[in-house]
Amino acid sequence: MDRLSSADFFPGTSQGSRGDFTGQMGLIWQVVKAPLIVPVLKLLVIICLAMSIMLFIERVYMGVVIVLVKLFGRKPNKKYKWEPIKDDLEFGNSAYPMVLVQIPMYNEKEVYQLSIGAACGLSWPSDRIIIQVLDDSTDPTIKSLVELECQRWASKGINIKYEIRDNRNGYKAGALKEGMKHSYVKHCDYVAIFDADFQPEPDFLWRTIPFLVHNHDIALVQARWKFVNADECLMTRMQEMSLDYHFTVEQEVGSTTYAFFGFNGTAGVWRISALNEAGGWKDRTTVEDMDLAVRASLKGWKFVYISDLKVKSELPSTFKAYRYQQHRWSCGPANLFKKMAIEIYRNKKVSLWKKFYVIYSFFFVRKIVAHIVTFVFYCVVMPATVLVPEVEVPKWGAVYIPSTITLLNAVGTPRSLHLLVFWILFENVMSLHRTKATFIGLLEAGRVNEWVVTEKLGDALKAKLPGKAAKKPRLRIGERLHLLELGVGAYLLVCGFYDYAFGKNRYYIYLFLQSLAFFISGVGYVGTFVPNS
Repeated sequence: MDRLSSADFFPGTSQGSRGDFTGQMGLIWQVVKAPLIVPVLKLLVIICLAMSIMLFIERVYMGVVIVLVKLFGRKPNKKYKWEPIKDDLEFGNSAYPMVLVQIPMYNEKEVYQLSIGAACGLSWPSDRIIIQVLDDSTDPTIKSLVELECQRWASKGINIKYEIRDNRNGYKAGALKEGMKHSYVKHCDYVAIFDADFQPEPDFLWRTIPFLVHNHDIALVQARWKFVNADECLMTRMQEMSLDYHFTVEQEVGSTTYAFFGFNGTAGVWRISALNEAGGWKDRTTVEDMDLAVRASLKGWKFVYISDLKVKSELPSTFKAYRYQQHRWSCGPANLFKKMAIEIYRNKKVSLWKKFYVIYSFFFVRKIVAHIVTFVFYCVVMPATVLVPEVEVPKWGAVYIPSTITLLNAVGTPRSLHLLVFWILFENVMSLHRTKATFIGLLEAGRVNEWVVTEKLGDALKAKLPGKAAKKPRLRIGERLHLLELGVGAYLLVCGFYDYAFGKNRYYIYLFLQSLAFFISGVGYVGTFVPNS
């Protein structure tokens, strides 16, 4: 009796062709692995470990600074002169500086009333404040609604201006720049900026303007963000953890030690003369706020961050909106770093130490290294070492350093410590997009200047979800499937099974969990689902 061959099961293939193919692939792998794969992987491990150490030192340093700030109580009103602005019997309200409040918006149907109402509710002499609504909306219905809202407040005696333009050149930066050209702005000393979903408390100007009035070297006063929808879903809780670290640690350290940090683009007040001296708004990157902050800093201006002044805002609660936002926030800084690194280095007005801080710490470590090492090391290189056992990652690099960095990141949101594992897995998924965006920014590739306004839901979701349980939204495969996440998830799953069956690293528990996180994101089962109306 003849022996069965693969040809019996796969008609049309020659006898032994499948076995030969498998054997050939195995032989090629063995031939290529020793001279090529192993050295390249070892080099990648060394580079990733070096970046991990850089990030570790940065996080520890900032942690030490924050502890010292808390111990010695170095609050802004102790470091800088701050006195409340008082009424002047002789000059009356003219003793108060003239303040412009800018609200840029684009098709903000769900939140335009909230932002305009909050701005109009700011406590300040009515003849010393101008509310400027910069409406770039392309939807005629929304445009008319915003204009009617402005007219409603104007009828109540509020000095509010509704401004539009016939194009969207420069996006937000273009709108802000155009807004500064109006004749009435010449009489203003300071400009407060609020995005369309931000709702300042009435005393916002009383707490910020005195820093600018009494300290002529201060250009910017930045407030902290408070998230009104942090508990909406698990994704918003994860965002809260990341942003709380940014506001609790990064902004505080920059303000306390160097009087420099990146302007957050909203919930801040600028000295108009400083803004103009720095060159005004530019649209050369998608982070026009950071661009302006760096240029103003190079002119010698100082910034103040007030951690206990919080402005209500909304986190993106759909995965699509969050991905677009993270692309912009990662691509823009990398592109700005490429454009400004030499200019910062050559600057003569700021100290060498401050230049080092801006170039190395602010840009290179936080905006480039942090994204790349998170994805490349933990989602590509470490899993690859499972398949190539000749390459090992030392325990301090695989466990101790990332654990310490994670714990230091978690200090900003103590209430979410129990979600730490979910946060790690989710941040690793998002690091895929941040790394991709970082390289796009550095290489100035196709999507480098892509600007998609972050979708806000306001109270829309609540309105669509009355008492009864809402119907599940229709599954649109094209919108819900994300091939990049699914591909990385499959790679991690293969590495996990291989490690479980043959490996010695015992990474498989992490690999299985991380692959699951990528798969969940890959099928779009993340964030809030907005039912069809």
